[in-house]
Amino acid sequence: MERVRTPRHPRLWFEIMLIGVSYYLYSQIRNAVPEQQTAALRHADAIWTLEHHLGLAVERGVNHGVNSVTWLIVGMNYYYATLHFIVTVGVLIWLYICHPGRYGPARLVVFMTTWLALIGFWAYPLAPPRLMTGGGFVDTVMLHHTWGSLSQGDLAQVSNQYAAMPSMHIGWSLWCGITIVTLAKPLWARILGALYPVATLLVIVSTGNHFWMDAVGGALCLAIGYAVAYVLYGRWVYALPKYATGSLSLEKHPEAAEG
Repeated sequence: MERVRTPRHPRLWFEIMLIGVSYYLYSQIRNAVPEQQTAALRHADAIWTLEHHLGLAVERGVNHGVNSVTWLIVGMNYYYATLHFIVTVGVLIWLYICHPGRYGPARLVVFMTTWLALIGFWAYPLAPPRLMTGGGFVDTVMLHHTWGSLSQGDLAQVSNQYAAMPSMHIGWSLWCGITIVTLAKPLWARILGALYPVATLLVIVSTGNHFWMDAVGGALCLAIGYAVAYVLYGRWVYALPKYATGSLSLEKHPEAAEG
């Protein structure tokens, strides 16, 4: 397939600026979306009903079961609040340093996934299970008073509580997992990469922050992101040369351009 773009060696100052500005705009746009409580709760009821018809309404049982183990659910609360950002940024830094030729296309996948999610937040406001009226879910952050949640305190006034579909915890963690499994060499790293999105799915359900169908939405956004990158670069993101055009490492090791 003929490529539209050619990977270039990333510039550190530009990447820091791009990520910073993009995350700021993402946060502003996400939180500026009108919080349509009535529609969000109606959509939550619809999804919960559909899952019951499918025989896959497992979230409440998981939520209550994990919440009965205090140390586990508290750990999951902190996992939900922190690793979403830490691991994603860590994988981006690793790509920038070790796979500069693949960094730009892989970063594009994350950006496309995230902007698609913004469309979902606007088009389909959705209350998380913990905010459903009469849903019987436990709000684990409120119950155990753990920090870091946008759903409590002053942060709740500036954060859109109904931006649950699609789940970017799944979109980003699945991207991290695929990237690590595909490119990492140590077996332990590939195992951790494969387990990361699985653990994230368990966390978002256990804490009452998402339905499993939100995870499907996040995965679909990621798939579109990969498809866009494939169209632009003409190859699977991770099959592109390890070092990009203009890379000093490529000049020293031209044979690395093949992968």
